[in-house]
Amino acid sequence: MNVKPVSGFFLKKIFLFILFFYSFFSLSAEEFYYKHRTGDQYRILSTVTQDVYINNRLSHRAEIINRIAVEVPSVEGDSGNIRAVFHTAEAAVGNNANFHWSREYVSEFRRDRLGYLSIDSRLYMPVVRDVPVFPNRDLKPGDTWAADGYEVYDFRDSFGIAEPYRIPFTAFYHYLGEREWNGKMYPAFSVTYNILYNAPAVRGRVWPSRIQGSTDQIFFWDSELGLSPVSEGTFRMIITLSDGNTAEYRSRSFSYIIDAPVMDKQTIADEVLESIERLEIPGATVRIEEAGVTISIENIQFPANSSLLLSEEKLKIDKLIEILLHYPERDILVSGHTALAGTREMRDQLSLERAQSVANYLMERNVRTPERVMVQGFGADRPVADNNTEAGMQRNRRVEITILEN
Repeated sequence: MNVKPVSGFFLKKIFLFILFFYSFFSLSAEEFYYKHRTGDQYRILSTVTQDVYINNRLSHRAEIINRIAVEVPSVEGDSGNIRAVFHTAEAAVGNNANFHWSREYVSEFRRDRLGYLSIDSRLYMPVVRDVPVFPNRDLKPGDTWAADGYEVYDFRDSFGIAEPYRIPFTAFYHYLGEREWNGKMYPAFSVTYNILYNAPAVRGRVWPSRIQGSTDQIFFWDSELGLSPVSEGTFRMIITLSDGNTAEYRSRSFSYIIDAPVMDKQTIADEVLESIERLEIPGATVRIEEAGVTISIENIQFPANSSLLLSEEKLKIDKLIEILLHYPERDILVSGHTALAGTREMRDQLSLERAQSVANYLMERNVRTPERVMVQGFGADRPVADNNTEAGMQRNRRVEITILEN
């Protein structure tokens, strides 16, 4: 049998085809996995807009800001030991209300290269766990996979449920190929899952008897970082209570890693103290806390049982504004404190309203935009002096401003 030799032209075509096929496959295939490096530190900012329906009627709209500070103290094999601090603040939409600072959670867990967490069951954060996770193989656009995950909720205040409330689900993933965000292309994938959970009874009070929900998210992935720099999604959850009432939450979220350098708290505290002395601000002190650097201004004067900020007190705050403007990249928390007088409910409300008055004045002076100012009221729970003396009560009537680490 005569075999004709393959011409150089055809050899070249075959070579080019193989090269093209290999190049196409290499560029399209992606192996997703987390990268952990000892000493890594980063911050995540998540904003959520939420509509709340009670018995199918719109109750209110809210905006929620979640701040997460993450560090990797150590790495073991392909897993990172992670410490994260979670702060949450919420404000009603459609008015000038400040963002109310909620609970602070500190969580420690281990995450492997594929995204699976090892975490103490008593911890409340993060809420969504084992999402996203990846198969241990290369993925091409259009590939799909599925994995189990779960959500954890803090229902202590709402329903008196003492332990973290766990809701399981199965998440479905779809590799979308490259997508553009902020002028850069990233490998992207979608995550969807539904929840249908018939909850056990809680004795003695109303409890969530049935929980339904759905989640749709898109994650953009940075293969060099081994992290998702940005994600967005929609969420819906309906809680049917044991008394027959329903609460529905419809949410839209946007999360991203923010470029906030690690705070040198000692240097900032020293600078702030020097400025306080130079500006001669009476009754002002500085201390370092985990959340940031706190300036305490004692004996802020308000009319009795009022949150009206007097003009002479604004002069003190004007001097503080000069200090705050030196740190424009940092958000701030304004907290109010009262002396031990009246009922707890009155003290808590008054301290919050007075913190709001100071925060509103800061925003009027364009120190920060509303979403970057949090408020919190502590009532008389954190005294710095004896409430049995008038001098001590004056010291306890104070406002504190924390320059946050974000």
